[in-house]
Amino acid sequence: MNSYVSDVLIIGAGLVGAAQALALAHYGVRSVVVDKTPLDTVRAQGHDGRVSAISHASVQVLEHIDLWHKVEQEAGAIRSILVTEGGSFSDIHFDAAHVSDDPFGYMVANRSLRIALLEAVEAHPLITFIAEQTVADMVRDSGKVRATLTQGAIIEANLLIVADGRYSQVRDSLGIKARKFDYDQHAMVCTIAHSAHHQERAIEWFLPAGPLALLPMHGGHHSCIVWTERSRFAQHMISLDDATFTYELSRKLCGMLGTIEMVGGKYAYPLNLFQAERYTSERAVMIGDAAHAIHPIAGQGVNLGYRDVAVLTELLVDALRLGQDIGNAAMMQHYQQWRHFDATSMIAMTDGLNRIFSSDSKLVRPVRRLGMGLLNRIEPVKMFFMESAMGMTGDLPHMLRGEQI
Repeated sequence: MNSYVSDVLIIGAGLVGAAQALALAHYGVRSVVVDKTPLDTVRAQGHDGRVSAISHASVQVLEHIDLWHKVEQEAGAIRSILVTEGGSFSDIHFDAAHVSDDPFGYMVANRSLRIALLEAVEAHPLITFIAEQTVADMVRDSGKVRATLTQGAIIEANLLIVADGRYSQVRDSLGIKARKFDYDQHAMVCTIAHSAHHQERAIEWFLPAGPLALLPMHGGHHSCIVWTERSRFAQHMISLDDATFTYELSRKLCGMLGTIEMVGGKYAYPLNLFQAERYTSERAVMIGDAAHAIHPIAGQGVNLGYRDVAVLTELLVDALRLGQDIGNAAMMQHYQQWRHFDATSMIAMTDGLNRIFSSDSKLVRPVRRLGMGLLNRIEPVKMFFMESAMGMTGDLPHMLRGEQI
């Protein structure tokens, strides 16, 4: 029977959990990372057709852990954003050049980013990676966390970091409840090739059933489509053959990207909101979707997770430098306060945007369009939204500012 002793135990090696292990290792903190997903599944060509919008601030985190250069060559820059309802008066145009020389962020395929993260985790001498296992039993007390895995291995650590997603079994086992809301929407995701160059512009087109996002991928002539529809209609659409689906999508796009064809498969994901009632428990911290999972309307889901990583890393490194126990109550309270307000604000914003823009009410439509038109003309407010898209608002930890801790 194997046994391990480590500073932290991380459950979940997704986009956030793996980044957390690497961020801590950068400062000499040892971790054991456990993930239930078979590695062959993660590396399979058809696994997870989603892409993530990696904000400028999140790029700083990935550079900090020496990971960004591994995916940068296939990342598509977002230098402008068009938000539209299909009428020019209500269009909002955001240009990153008004804020910085850098783009708002980049579009990166989830599969590519996760493979790069896992390879870095497997190679790092301060990280022990255990795949295809889950936690069978766990005991926490004032001094340690002791976990027994499904194949009998025992892990002792000073802190448990829970990063196993919105349906987290570990979070549930800790007795932490999560508020859930089902939007009755599915996001249909696919990649298309198109004849017109996307000009590194993302388009968020608001339709009555939900937004249709056109997200620029690397090279100029490929985009990721995230098409949100009511669940029943989305399930019907995703069941169509590729030719019929492409025809219906082409009609929806009204020629915005020229002629199109699908590249790879199409996927559908249910949209819901999760918010853990608290982000900490005795010697345990929630990060990423285990703490908060939001509507993708603003493309900020994984960026909230990287903000968790940056904050938690800073707090743990500060505690170690002061000779403190990394699971101490003061650190836990600081993390809870720092992250809960930021995440709750983002949840409220994305939930509100979805409700406002998914309404086809004759009373709401004109007010909404007027508001969009005014927003496009009020520079201070517009600047705030652009800085938010880059992840550069709020109480930023050092890593998000591109600084060492």
